[in-house]
Amino acid sequence: MKKLASIKANLPAVVMLMSIVALWELVCLTAKIPEYVLPAPSLIFIALWENIFLLLDHTKITLIAVLGGLALAILVAFILAMAMDRWKPLKQALYPVLVISQAVPIIALAPLMLIWFGVGLLPKVLIVALVCFFPLAVNLVEGFSQVDPEAIDLMQTMHADRWMIMRSVQLPFAMPYFFSGLKIAATYSVLGAIIGEWLGARAGLGIYMLRTMHSYRLSHLLAAIIVVIILSLIMFKLAELAGWLAMPWKRESNNQMEG
Repeated sequence: MKKLASIKANLPAVVMLMSIVALWELVCLTAKIPEYVLPAPSLIFIALWENIFLLLDHTKITLIAVLGGLALAILVAFILAMAMDRWKPLKQALYPVLVISQAVPIIALAPLMLIWFGVGLLPKVLIVALVCFFPLAVNLVEGFSQVDPEAIDLMQTMHADRWMIMRSVQLPFAMPYFFSGLKIAATYSVLGAIIGEWLGARAGLGIYMLRTMHSYRLSHLLAAIIVVIILSLIMFKLAELAGWLAMPWKRESNNQMEG
């Protein structure tokens, strides 16, 4: 019943998407729009099918940067969020800087990464980490700040040390906030890797997109964009699955509400 309800909820969006694709195809065929101006969806799917193995090779390279940058962002976000929760003056000094840093376009910082670290995997990983870091850090800081003070006081009366309080109270309470940020960061991670490849790389989906754009093969370019969209959705669903696995108490409460 739950799956049937989910299918019914998503059916309008599927119908709308299929209608847009059908209308797009019809307009391209009737108006005879050149492929280099706007390729028909059928040509895009043909390009996707014919180049699927080449696109998969480029996807593997992009995925390495995505996973490396996301892992680095998670590590730094946890360390910084715990430090800001532990030392309030550090939070007061650093939190506004984190917010202001989001006003700096990532595409302006990316060339600096290439100048400092060269053309390779490292600058792409760092660019992905920069893109993903903010939603992770802000959500973790918010999660730590929302912990019930009475729960912390209770742990202290039981002579629990700082690490025990963090592990038993603060981290479980902050997990929903963290995974909300992770879903955003996981989606952004693919965009960050593509930006890094646009500015300097030898392979990857970003390089494939640049090559097809410069040769006016729009059907191949849009095929690559479809792969990017699919990869972003997969990363989002993996983050969602990780949250489902990491928070069994939330699953139990949801089941009780549904029951």
